Amino acid sequence: MSTKLKIGILFGGPSREREISFKGGRTAFEHIDKSIFEPVLIFVDSHGHFIEIDTEYIYADSIRDVYPSKNLNKGYRLYIESLGDLNDTQLYKLIYKIGKQVKPENLAKTIDIAFPVMHGPYAEDGSIQGVLEWFGVPYVGPNVLASAIGINKPFQNDLLKKSNGQQKKSKIITRKEWDTADRSAMFSSLTKNLGFPLVIKAPHQGSSIGVGIVRKRSMEDFSKKMYQCFFQQVVSQKDWIKLTKRQKKNILEKTLSLSEGIGFPLVLDEEVYYHPGDLLKALDAYLKTNEEAILTSVNAEEYVLIEEFIEGQEFSMGLIQDDKFNVYALPPTEIYGEIETFDFKSKYQSEVTKKRIPIDTHLENLKKVESLGIKAFKDLGMNVICRIDGFVTPDDEIIFHDPNTLPGMSPTSLIFKQMAEIGLSITQSMNYLVRQSIAQRINEGKHRHKMQQLLKRIDAAMTSAQQEKRKKVAVVFGENEVEYATAQQKFNELAASDVFDPSCVCAAKNGKHYLIPVNLMYKANIQDFGQAISKGKHPFIQSLIEKTEGLRAKYAGNVSFEVERIEESELKSKFDVIYLAASDELTNV
Repeated sequence: MSTKLKIGILFGGPSREREISFKGGRTAFEHIDKSIFEPVLIFVDSHGHFIEIDTEYIYADSIRDVYPSKNLNKGYRLYIESLGDLNDTQLYKLIYKIGKQVKPENLAKTIDIAFPVMHGPYAEDGSIQGVLEWFGVPYVGPNVLASAIGINKPFQNDLLKKSNGQQKKSKIITRKEWDTADRSAMFSSLTKNLGFPLVIKAPHQGSSIGVGIVRKRSMEDFSKKMYQCFFQQVVSQKDWIKLTKRQKKNILEKTLSLSEGIGFPLVLDEEVYYHPGDLLKALDAYLKTNEEAILTSVNAEEYVLIEEFIEGQEFSMGLIQDDKFNVYALPPTEIYGEIETFDFKSKYQSEVTKKRIPIDTHLENLKKVESLGIKAFKDLGMNVICRIDGFVTPDDEIIFHDPNTLPGMSPTSLIFKQMAEIGLSITQSMNYLVRQSIAQRINEGKHRHKMQQLLKRIDAAMTSAQQEKRKKVAVVFGENEVEYATAQQKFNELAASDVFDPSCVCAAKNGKHYLIPVNLMYKANIQDFGQAISKGKHPFIQSLIEKTEGLRAKYAGNVSFEVERIEESELKSKFDVIYLAASDELTNV
């Protein structure tokens, strides 16, 4: 009988970020420590049903490829909410095509720990955390309070102002004000009081969903960004009547896509439309007699937040704790390149966005970002983990915004790159997340005895896993992009295994071989890898390495940060297995 802890990876969810969560579930499944945990995949659909699914489904490109059943889609790629109100029998049939439903009250019988890999409303706003607490299910991540604060942008601004005194001008515009105002006068007033450009935000979304920058002094650009953040879409009669049926269908398919559109169901003239085919017919009829149609998401925002545009170096920084609840700021990552704003697309879909660790600024600024970030973490009631974004202005002022309690969960997520800088792999970072979350649950006093027993099981399993003898693997790669990317993927895969203990070895162009530390295996590409070696350790990162020694020892053991020469002949004596990235071959020595 397995003594591993069953960890339920909850992914998907109701929010607009469910596709990113779907991919995040895959990352968690692949990288969770298999020597300690037995992963259980629990897909959460957009109606909130918990569905234990088979592994094969997590490798689909999109939720819509597997759920709901395609034979119900009427020519569109739909999410389940576009099927309208379904009865229990219909839902049963859809759910059991991909797995079996788990009622929330039975989660504690199915899993030992819940690992929510979900974003946005209902997922990182305290909702799922509250459900899990109610049913006594231990969970990974910050608590209900931190989550609720982490999703409310206006409230965050107020708390950040109190925390560090930052002065960031902002204004809230309600939907009623927007619908009844002289919009030209509103635009003039906003630019006069907040400056230009303007930043417009949907106030209760995560991952930069519903963020736009008004860079043109035009009512068209202003209105477009306002509608975007209210989750409304305007369709004009003059444009609609020119379109073919195929073109109309393409527009509604784009609206249906959560990475591009506002999603379904939509409201038109007080009527709710679930299926895009039905809305197409309704628009044809409505626009015969009306100059424009305003489509509104059933999950639209009631107000938007408008902020002044901050000039400066944009960054994102993770913050974590140790089991004594000391807070550490991870190396802040600067985001730069030809981007309008660090929004959903630039985070997850752009190849233009570039990152560097740490921010390219002087040491005193980095220390200021660190100390103010730690203070903000504490003042905003954060715990376990938090990602906070911000700017370093030309006047060396630090402006924070958008603390986030569940950072993105992909192999290339900034949080994992930052954890690697202090010596932790993705798998070790996940071990940290799980263990520290249970320590936090104990600190909160709910189900305290149960949580203490669980923490003992985790610690015993971690100790056993660290003592267990595993096959040492040399992951060998050459100095080219393909082999480096292959080696990154293989290293992460093997690090999560309960059989292998991987180390990376670079077969350099000079004919020599070098042992590569973990922090260098999380660079964006081979060029960044080479530059990191040539530049050496940044003094700010070196100071963080020293500060986090105890935390690293618990989750990663004795970690070297040095590039060490190794003779090719030593590979066979020091390792049990050789993996060659060039040929994708794993060979026993």
